[in-house]
Amino acid sequence: MNRRQIFGIAAACAIFQDDAIRRVRAASTAAGLRSPEEMATDEDFWAEVRASFSVDRNFINFNNGYCSPSPRNVQDAMRRMLEYTDMGPYHTMVAVLERQVEMVRRRLAAAAGCDPEEMAITRNASESLENAQYGIDLKPGDEVLTTNQDYPRMLTTFAQRQRREGIVLKTISFPVPPPSMDDLYQRFERAVTPKTRLIHFCHITNRTGQIFPVQRICRMARERGIPTIVDGAHAFSHFPYKLSDLECDYYGTSLHKWTYAPIGTGFLYVRRDRIAKTWSLMASDKSQDTDIRKFEEIGTHPAANHNGISEALLFNENLGIDRKVARLRYLRDRWANRLAKNPKCRILHSPDPAQSAGIGFLSFTAGVDGAKMRDTLLNKYGILTTFIGSEEYGGLRITPNVYSTVGDVDTFATAVEKELA
Repeated sequence: MNRRQIFGIAAACAIFQDDAIRRVRAASTAAGLRSPEEMATDEDFWAEVRASFSVDRNFINFNNGYCSPSPRNVQDAMRRMLEYTDMGPYHTMVAVLERQVEMVRRRLAAAAGCDPEEMAITRNASESLENAQYGIDLKPGDEVLTTNQDYPRMLTTFAQRQRREGIVLKTISFPVPPPSMDDLYQRFERAVTPKTRLIHFCHITNRTGQIFPVQRICRMARERGIPTIVDGAHAFSHFPYKLSDLECDYYGTSLHKWTYAPIGTGFLYVRRDRIAKTWSLMASDKSQDTDIRKFEEIGTHPAANHNGISEALLFNENLGIDRKVARLRYLRDRWANRLAKNPKCRILHSPDPAQSAGIGFLSFTAGVDGAKMRDTLLNKYGILTTFIGSEEYGGLRITPNVYSTVGDVDTFATAVEKELA
């Protein structure tokens, strides 16, 4: 890379630090020593945060659990890098931008709490987790233990291995909300058999937002020589934790949800001593056996997406994870506590902060069609929610975000009450 290229990139990076970061940094500085719980109800503070997003104000998006919009600093960085890519693209993208992925890796590993050489940058949680799900050798009759409330794509992955290779997929059920973290742990412990060769479970479910006792389950599994895969698609940048504290063997997440990174970004953590034992999803050379980068072998891809992760991390660092999760819980509790008083409503997420964060789940009594409620909220009130159904329960997953207002939450609750009247 010559001096002109280095200077150009440095100048572009300076431009990237735009109004979104200045606003959030100034608001966080003004917050001083006030507690996250105090800040959760400070609408002036969150108005500054909201101004960092260029979201459509003509509808209420309560489906941020699918994919969240990015703040302006991330959008601007992505846009500029795509423009620079198209000036080449081999020289500009491969020779210049792609090399920056190593700095992204270091920053992401520092934020996640792991060694950079255990951090693979992927396109989403599904790609991350399937690297682990398909990469672990299993024989006919080997049992994989998971839950029936894990993400459908991950269950489908194991089901395909079951059809193709003859492994045994065992799923456990649990009530929503469960009585305790102990109950969740004991369900896994009781389900382990001498044939169990792998345990896969969510850090926080995509359904009711149930948080699991990850470290305890992983320790139990390690004592029995069983590797663990943890689905963290909804966890990273949602509530505080470090990978080093979880003690899992594999961890996959999407960064376009609660981290606000560009769409098509995620990471896969693989414990260092598991890298060589794990096949990459797409072919890699034998020389890469111990290299975490083998899980990034996907062919030609845009560098702008993964390079934009750094801007998302900067935004989150300035916002503060404790303030963020306090706000998310405050917004969730505001509608949930109100609708819990309605005899036709059932709240299926746990009120315990140790077991839940920003994801809320609203179910209904018999006679109320949750799917029709979703459609009515969207078509009549401009409120976007997600209907999730299963044999055991069904209802609406509600996921506001840091740019959501109390007015949005109250509008949602009022609309539900009107439709149930």
